Amino acid sequence: MQCVLLRVGIDSGCGGIQGPLFDNGTFEFVCIPDNKGVSAHTYGNCLGRYGRPFADYFPPSRRALMRGRHVHVDPEFDTFTYGDPTTPKRSLRQLNPGDVLAFYCGLQRWDDDTGWCAERPALYLVGYFVVSLAGMALDFTNKERALNFGNNFHVRHRTVFELQKNELVLVKGGEGSRLFRNAHRISAEGKDRTGKPIKVLSPAMQKVFGSFEGRIAIQRSPPRWVAENHVERAIDFLAGLE
Repeated sequence: MQCVLLRVGIDSGCGGIQGPLFDNGTFEFVCIPDNKGVSAHTYGNCLGRYGRPFADYFPPSRRALMRGRHVHVDPEFDTFTYGDPTTPKRSLRQLNPGDVLAFYCGLQRWDDDTGWCAERPALYLVGYFVVSLAGMALDFTNKERALNFGNNFHVRHRTVFELQKNELVLVKGGEGSRLFRNAHRISAEGKDRTGKPIKVLSPAMQKVFGSFEGRIAIQRSPPRWVAENHVERAIDFLAGLE
């Protein structure tokens, strides 16, 4: 069995904000912008758990613009699919049924009265897939893709699929897959070689997921595969989260 951690979601570098984290520990998972402009989802028509459009979490000066901005909904937690055409994600094709793909993202404290809090953003686990299928897009027949991945951004938009199909990796979550109700912090503040602050896997989470052979920086990283001797512990930990 395998377990891998993957960063997803909007952040300061792609979208300009972090996802909102509320005082009660719940959060909104906000996806990155759709730069191709093909999605029917926008930050104005995507509503969060509390009925608020995602556009409301952007700075007031950007809200009108972002209401009409298209959203790249991926991963999606309705039918549990994830797709990506970039080289660093290609290793996900090695996932097998029963493996676990855990997602984390950047979140920052939000107050409905005052907006973003001064507290620095951090990285939080937000959900996971119990894998039922994984592979390159062309490993599947047209019927298999439509049946299992038809709700995925990269498959449902034909023009996107035709451009990306040779490089596109797809992952399907099965029974047990879920988006958490509460966010669970995994990062601590560290420094890179130049002394610049970066987010690293916290000491407590290293006990759960291991240290990835010393590569504990998780701010900008490829998929992080959990070492075999930590896999069972990691999956048990994820299963116990709400």
